[in-house]
Amino acid sequence: MPRRVAVTESDPISSHVSDRVKALRQARNWSLEELATASGVSRSMLSQIERNAANPTLAVTCKIALAFGLTLAEFVEVPGASSGISVIRADDREHLYRSDGHCEIRTLSPLNLEKDVEFYQVRLKVGGALKSAAHFEGTREFLTVEQGKVRVESAEDVSDLNRGDSASYRADVPHTLCNMGKSDAVVFLVVIYR
Repeated sequence: MPRRVAVTESDPISSHVSDRVKALRQARNWSLEELATASGVSRSMLSQIERNAANPTLAVTCKIALAFGLTLAEFVEVPGASSGISVIRADDREHLYRSDGHCEIRTLSPLNLEKDVEFYQVRLKVGGALKSAAHFEGTREFLTVEQGKVRVESAEDVSDLNRGDSASYRADVPHTLCNMGKSDAVVFLVVIYR
C-alpha cells in the first residue's frame, strides 16, 4: 500500500492555482458543490486544491478553467507575468459570431467574460433584422447607433434610433433590432446578465 506524503511546502505555481480556484469561486458566489457540478471535478478534490493540500492534474486544471469560462493559459497566468492588455484584432475570425446576408455580429469582448457581460458590433444590412429570444431573467441590453437608423423592439415597446442615439431595454423578453434605413446600420451592443 503506497504511503501518502503530506504536502508541507508548496511551490508558487501550486499556491497560485489554489488561490485562483478559491478567488474565482467566491467571486461568482459558488459553493464547492456548484463548482463541482460545473467542472465535473469532485467536491473533495476541489476542497483539497483550495487548501493547497493537493496538486491538480492537467486534466483537472483544464476542467476547472473551463467551468470558469477561461482558457488554461488565462487560468494559470500569474498577474504581472505578461501584459495586462487583451487585444482583439479587427481581422480575428474567431470573434466573428455570425455573418449572413442580413446581419454580421462581431464579438468585441474577451470570450471568457461572456457569462457576465458581452460587447458586440452588429452590422445590419438594408432590411436586415436581428431577432432574439428572451435571455435569462434580469438581462438588459444597451446599444449605441454608430451608423444608420435602427428600430428597437422589446416585447411591446418600440423605439426608432438614429446615428449617435443610445437605448437601454429589457432583453429577458423577445427583442429585435431592425435596420430602418437605406444603407447598412452599425450598432455597438452591450448585454449584461444579472
